[in-house]
Amino acid sequence: MKAARFHGPGDIRIDEVPDPRVGPGQVEVSVDWCGICGTDLHEYLEGPIFIPPAGSPHPLTGVGLPVVMGHEFAGVVSAVGPGVTGIAEGDRVAVEPYHVCGKCAACQAGRYNICRNLGFIGLSGNEGGFAERCVVDQRWIHQLGDLPTDIGALVEPLAVGYHAVRLSGIPEGGTAAVYGAGPIGLVTAAALKARGAGRVIVVEPAAARKSKAGPAGADVVIDPTTDDATEAIRDLTDGAGADVAFECAGIDAVLASAISSVRPGGTVVNVAIWGHVPRVAVNDLVMSEINLVGSLAYCGDHAGTIALLREGKVDASQFITGRITLDDLVDGGFRELIDNKEDNVKILVSPREQLS
Repeated sequence: MKAARFHGPGDIRIDEVPDPRVGPGQVEVSVDWCGICGTDLHEYLEGPIFIPPAGSPHPLTGVGLPVVMGHEFAGVVSAVGPGVTGIAEGDRVAVEPYHVCGKCAACQAGRYNICRNLGFIGLSGNEGGFAERCVVDQRWIHQLGDLPTDIGALVEPLAVGYHAVRLSGIPEGGTAAVYGAGPIGLVTAAALKARGAGRVIVVEPAAARKSKAGPAGADVVIDPTTDDATEAIRDLTDGAGADVAFECAGIDAVLASAISSVRPGGTVVNVAIWGHVPRVAVNDLVMSEINLVGSLAYCGDHAGTIALLREGKVDASQFITGRITLDDLVDGGFRELIDNKEDNVKILVSPREQLS
């Protein structure tokens, strides 16, 4: 079958690879759609980061370069292995793309998303969503029901926002500030509204992204190039500050603004993956007893995310800004998102070239 594999920085190739085999407790998914993630772009430009480098295969998969990419995907079950229950050929499903050890302290505590040996389907082995078919363990299969598989491909990024909102502990009707209206910032805004936030304030300088923030869930959009974001947020909250803020940009000044924009005792959730070691004024945390929380991916959040979609609380179709075939992955997908990032949210890839 065809699959897109990462061979090194700037080197993604559409290769012919062996067909996957379904083992006991496993499910084969014929991939309909796979989204291109910001993590994929970082790997393409600067990797390997999460991808195991040459000579250092991943401890759980035993696989090193090249690896099959793609971790935001959904499709139709095409085969089930011995011992699989509750899943049948023809089911529409989304995949939670993990490799975890099940043995470390984090896994034993149920927080498998911070497994000490964590790997991702689509970054750590021979399986991924930028391939015609993918075999995964049953535990990572989530039924979509009547949701179409293009919306199913958005479950993974939406679950990132859902998880971050859950970690924030925002009270019902509370105020949230979201810094950055890229894909993750937009899905975080959507998750906040769907889970009952009273007011969502998005901070974003780019005109194209500002225009997307309102439909995603923002009640107020602040341009930090024309207004002081901290002062504007305090003005909107009678001087108190937001209950929670979400850093979705990975920029030092943005993190500083997020910290200063929350109320005393408030919470800042860092959702961004940083490309550098940030400088943080820790005294700003200390003097207002602010909680700075890291949020990584998702853990038990797919079912809740799918429920929001099925109940119509999130309009995920608004995030799809392009559809391409696997052969156009680099130029029509990766390069398009890198060169025109303000005009795009999520480009979906069809490995089986069915764009309808």
